[in-house]
Amino acid sequence: MPDATDAEGLTVGQVSSRLAVTVRALHHWDEIGLARPSLRTPAGYRLYTATDLERLHRIVVYRELGLGLGLDRIRAVLDDPAADVTGALRAQRAQVDERIDRLRQLGAGLDRMIDAHEHGLLLTAAQQAAIFGPEWNPDWSARARERYGGTPQWLRYAERSATRTPEEWQAVADTVTGFERALGEAMDAGVAPGDPEANALVERHREVFAAYFPLTRQMQVCLGRKVESDPGFAAHYDGVRAGLAAWFRRIIDASARAHGIDPDSATWH
Repeated sequence: MPDATDAEGLTVGQVSSRLAVTVRALHHWDEIGLARPSLRTPAGYRLYTATDLERLHRIVVYRELGLGLGLDRIRAVLDDPAADVTGALRAQRAQVDERIDRLRQLGAGLDRMIDAHEHGLLLTAAQQAAIFGPEWNPDWSARARERYGGTPQWLRYAERSATRTPEEWQAVADTVTGFERALGEAMDAGVAPGDPEANALVERHREVFAAYFPLTRQMQVCLGRKVESDPGFAAHYDGVRAGLAAWFRRIIDASARAHGIDPDSATWH
């Protein structure tokens, strides 16, 4: 604010330093008539009086509070004695409250995203057991984080997990269960690798798996190997139908060959 030392006026540089406003802004405000200096030196340099500083200070306050008032609106508030300053400020206060609510929601979303990146599933152990069945081990998500946490696939998985509700996870689990049932029924019906029905199931598998992250055909081949070779995966699929793990890998490999992919050299990409 101005003081007794300002009686003869302050230069643009002095005002800029005092109010933490750029010289360019002061020149602009002068040019548009928002805050013009009352004095000039004989050489034509701007000089701001104590009254000028008071107006500048009010402009800075309105601008830096982030009230959403444009320069034209600020001019109207300052120049119109009949302006409803309180009403304008209340309206801006309502907008600030809305912005705060949005930021709080954003903060909560970021917290969930952080938790999803660090833990994977944002479900309690009881929720996981209810959704994925009694065989589900809540530690599997932490193990997956340790092994795959730095991969793009984990990133996609975490992004989906951060926004997914328990009901949505239940829908995912139901879809997977339905797909595995269809696999078992196809194998029972004598569907052979390379048959149209088998190829359709391979495509369906990629669609179902997209609930976790996008699965390329090369990645699907690698996953098929793991289904057959990993004791845990194999036990799960063979629990649906005896021999299903090996049959599932064979239909994936046959579909891959039809798309020009050599299953023996496929890599995770």
